[in-house]
Amino acid sequence: MAKGNRPGHRRFGNIRRLPSGRYQASYLGPDGERRNALDTFERKSDAERVLVMIEAQLSAGQWTDPDRGKVKLADYAATWIAQRPGLRPRSADNYRWLLKKHIVPGLGGVPVGKLSTPMIREWRAALLDQGVSVSTAAKAYRLLRAVLMTALDEDKILSSNPCRIRGAGDEQAPERPVLTVPQVFELAERVGRRPFGNIRRMAGDRYRLRFRRDDEMRTSPEVYGSRAEAIQALWKMAGDGRADCSHDERYRALVLLATFASLRWGEVIALRRCDLDLDRRTVRVRAAYVERSTGEMLLGPPKSRAGAPRRRHPWRDRSGPARASCALRQGRAWSARLRWPEGDAAAAQ
Repeated sequence: MAKGNRPGHRRFGNIRRLPSGRYQASYLGPDGERRNALDTFERKSDAERVLVMIEAQLSAGQWTDPDRGKVKLADYAATWIAQRPGLRPRSADNYRWLLKKHIVPGLGGVPVGKLSTPMIREWRAALLDQGVSVSTAAKAYRLLRAVLMTALDEDKILSSNPCRIRGAGDEQAPERPVLTVPQVFELAERVGRRPFGNIRRMAGDRYRLRFRRDDEMRTSPEVYGSRAEAIQALWKMAGDGRADCSHDERYRALVLLATFASLRWGEVIALRRCDLDLDRRTVRVRAAYVERSTGEMLLGPPKSRAGAPRRRHPWRDRSGPARASCALRQGRAWSARLRWPEGDAAAAQ
């Protein structure tokens, strides 16, 4: 990179005077390609000062290629999501939504090398002024920070990460309510119930309700102004015992098992009969369903800190878990209809 110390020659870089009278600085990069400084200068001393700074960056390994920094943030971030290793489909969908909805409108057209902390601070403030929640703004900020961290550490496009806003990536979501044990059993009894009845439309957009009680179909004396009112009345009658209803025991077992074995929704609906050991009261988690933003359901490995494809979840010998095990045993009402391959049939019996 150095041109030697001959009289009249600089040790690093070149400076030439343009026809306009301004000065342009150029230098050789690590790849041997000659590059011009981003700006021209009114004074030669300013051009010399820039070359000194660039030489120091090269010596310290902090130099970034200004040509690579010209890529637009929208394009770079989209490529980042597509090439992110180990990214689950649902996470990729969420990242693309955050990028399209909240990052691209404000920063998508800015070259990555031109991003600055004041620019990002202004972008975040604009999100909050537009009514975006603090939680969503924090998610968008964390995504932007991760993208720019790759631009800094791996691609050497930035010399520092401009996402330096203290607390911008923090979320203070309210604590989620937790059901008590009695509430869990009440939910298990309610889920899967379906009242017997039908609703008929009458003249004048009125609705008549028919329901079954004691195995006999009856007609409600009331007339309802909308179908929704009639449906609500039918469910209320089933709740207080005035209408018969069926109960799918699979859902009762599902609620109890998910609660006392601490399973995620995608894990519990992916279980097979061979995953349950009712004698030892353990469930083996080998797969989980993930619902994408398109509604597509994908079957893949379960989420875990260690990334292990198999986990065993015991439920302890207490009254609640014991009743969950009992619900699974009763005629195998739920487990008999779990998916399992033919090769696991013997193990599932």
